[in-house]
Amino acid sequence: MAKQVKLSARPRVEAGRNAVKQVRARGSVPAVIYGAKDEPANLEVSLKDIKQLLAHAVGENILVDLQIEENGKTTNRLSLIQEIQHHPVKGEVIHVDFHAVSATEEIEAEVVLEPVGESIGVKTYGGLLQQNLRALAISCLPQNLPEVITVDVSNLNVGESLHIRDIKLPAGVSATGDAELTVFLVSEPTVADESASSAEAPTAPEVIKEKKADAAEGGDKK
Repeated sequence: MAKQVKLSARPRVEAGRNAVKQVRARGSVPAVIYGAKDEPANLEVSLKDIKQLLAHAVGENILVDLQIEENGKTTNRLSLIQEIQHHPVKGEVIHVDFHAVSATEEIEAEVVLEPVGESIGVKTYGGLLQQNLRALAISCLPQNLPEVITVDVSNLNVGESLHIRDIKLPAGVSATGDAELTVFLVSEPTVADESASSAEAPTAPEVIKEKKADAAEGGDKK
């Protein structure tokens, strides 16, 4: 399951470019939270804290318990990191979007699929494991959101495949995509056609040697 991490935040009352510069000057990043039943709110979070949070994240879905401090009081808002903007040159985080969620309402997300094990078809027969779907669309309560979904492919032989319907999902998680979609497939090994190769290979030109004239037929004739 996705870890619920705590992150401190403060309301951001200033607006405009100069205000953003001030926010960054004090080591913070502009942010906004929207969704659920509340109005969107401008926030700021510590750059150091957000970088540390991202460095320890395993998957793309990060569940955050935002602790918004204002006038000596703390308001907790459960959210997902919706988008992170980076500086195009320096790569630093310059803005964060949070999407507020309810602990009692299901959310929809895409979770990365990760194969585990070495398939029989690859290990024994030289097949090639193909992954046709990189992430799975799912629905679940926020506390059941997986960081990644692992799929055991060790029993796949050449010509065999796994579909969405075959994936064993964590408790409380359901797939929302087409159950018949192929996720993993072991294809046959590619074998070079030796006969075709030899036929196509260039051959050395035949060298015809001119016979030497017989001495009897030589220039004695006049």
